[in-house]
Amino acid sequence: MLSFSVPLGKLVRTLSRLRGGGSAFPGLVVEKIDPRFMQRTLASLPHGVAVVSGTNGKTTTTKMVVELLESQGLKVFTNRSGSNFTRGVAASLLGEVDWRGRLDADVAILELDEAHAVHFVNKVPPRYSLLLNVLRDQLDRFGEIDKTARLLEHIASKTTDTVVLNREDPRVARIANIVNSLDAVHHPEVRYFGLDESLRSTFPNDDEMRTGSGPSPSGTSVAAASGEAVDLPDADVVLRRVGAQDADFEFDGKTVTTTMKLRGVYNIFNAAAALSLTRAVLGTGPIDTPKLVKALGDVAPAFGRGESLTVDGQPLELVLVKNPSGFRLGLKSFPAGGYATMIAINDNYADGRDMSWLWDVEFESLREGGVEVLTGVRAYDMALRLQYDDVPFGTVEPDITAALRTFIDGSRGKPKRIFCTYTSMLAIRRELAKITIVEVVS
Repeated sequence: MLSFSVPLGKLVRTLSRLRGGGSAFPGLVVEKIDPRFMQRTLASLPHGVAVVSGTNGKTTTTKMVVELLESQGLKVFTNRSGSNFTRGVAASLLGEVDWRGRLDADVAILELDEAHAVHFVNKVPPRYSLLLNVLRDQLDRFGEIDKTARLLEHIASKTTDTVVLNREDPRVARIANIVNSLDAVHHPEVRYFGLDESLRSTFPNDDEMRTGSGPSPSGTSVAAASGEAVDLPDADVVLRRVGAQDADFEFDGKTVTTTMKLRGVYNIFNAAAALSLTRAVLGTGPIDTPKLVKALGDVAPAFGRGESLTVDGQPLELVLVKNPSGFRLGLKSFPAGGYATMIAINDNYADGRDMSWLWDVEFESLREGGVEVLTGVRAYDMALRLQYDDVPFGTVEPDITAALRTFIDGSRGKPKRIFCTYTSMLAIRRELAKITIVEVVS
């Protein structure tokens, strides 16, 4: 099998890229003809495999971890294409291995969709896992959030060395009980990343968001979910402060301040998660902390996650929104004042078919400036939702190409911002690539 599976897979990958095909298809082919391709290739890595999963923030957090580890001299393999299914990992491997199937890397940092991560870890038990959060997302795929929590629990149960958990999310925090139970197979070390008390109201967990309750004092969120009073555990990395262009992180008993290219409070919190996973992978070896902190400050947004492009000499920001928590934090992180705004909502499979979550988002912050253009398959659903929050809006055009043209022409001379679901973001980036410089995502 070794004699032809990799060359054949590489050939399929080349032909697929020439035809403009999907990035995951070559992975599907190699999975069929050589089912142990991933296991065999990744088993050779000195630092093993780390999986990043959760509802929000996987792509940006994975990007941060990669760049942090590279700052310490490690060679890192990752699924840069953004295809976070198992076959997407296989396809990314095909692009990096030599013709004999050998991978020149020290560690693999893989972003994985919650459901597909379960299949991956059954084949390739990760040495490390980072579990970010559990929020309502794509209800047609995952059902309610307790099912998503069980998926993350399975990832943790297969992890052999270290599990990094979000201390502030009760459904994630209590995964520690699963991996520490007497009948657990691996008993990995558990680390946490967390927030300063003053920042907790910015990041309500799913229960708090649905009930509309205020900020939780230390420990009460976890207590509410577990049914008993508990104190929050100590965190390996704590986000202490978020400024306009910088942030404070505490680890090893010291607080460091760094400027941040990333925008959005949720991205800054994910930076604490990335720091904790990076420290776990590096283990007890030497860490160049100044280089680590500088690398964190230099991380640019992943495509579509607060990405800023230039159109007609003005910035145009793309903000990915795919569930109520993400949209709420996006609106809070990117104030509307001074910006022309467009909202693009699709309901394709990758977005989730159930768009009822739009009714859990508060849009009052858009009232003063309004929304210039609404587009996407669910443009009229979005229009109805804005009407209920008394947010004025202009053009409603389901065709994204026409809507984007209207938006750019009608807001010349102003900075622009587009809130968009995943597939609408990809469509918008394809159109923008015709008029400005856009990072190519295969």
